[in-house]
Amino acid sequence: MSLSAFSARLFPTMRQQAVARLAAPSSTFARFYTTKYTQEHEWVKIEDGVATVGITNHAQEALGEIVFVEAAELKDIEKGETIGSVESVKAASDIYAPITGTVIEVNQVLGDEPGLLNTACETDGWLCKIQVKDQSEFNELLSAEDYARFCEESH
Repeated sequence: MSLSAFSARLFPTMRQQAVARLAAPSSTFARFYTTKYTQEHEWVKIEDGVATVGITNHAQEALGEIVFVEAAELKDIEKGETIGSVESVKAASDIYAPITGTVIEVNQVLGDEPGLLNTACETDGWLCKIQVKDQSEFNELLSAEDYARFCEESH
């Protein structure tokens, strides 16, 4: 008897529960799949109609030590509009709105700690939160796999 068959007989309930969890992902699991990316090297996570936006690890590595962050303004924005900038010891880079909506919050911590973009760019180093106007724009962004491929092809 194979290990798989043995465990299925020994732990049928646990196996069924595990299969059910994979078939109907939890909110944590689903959030993993809601992260998308832009060709301008921003990431976007949507939760309850609010998009959290930041720069990718690839972007912060290319920029080097980040020394200044110009935060987005609390206002309505269109996809592709410049919403802020990041300056490093190497270069400056604009941040573009990955999605249309209203900027409802900015990460004030980055004003005092711009280096947070180097150490936690895809977690605590988020740039702003946008109330999403058109969720279909999110579906047009790159998946993690497509973004990784894009980065490989462009360098």
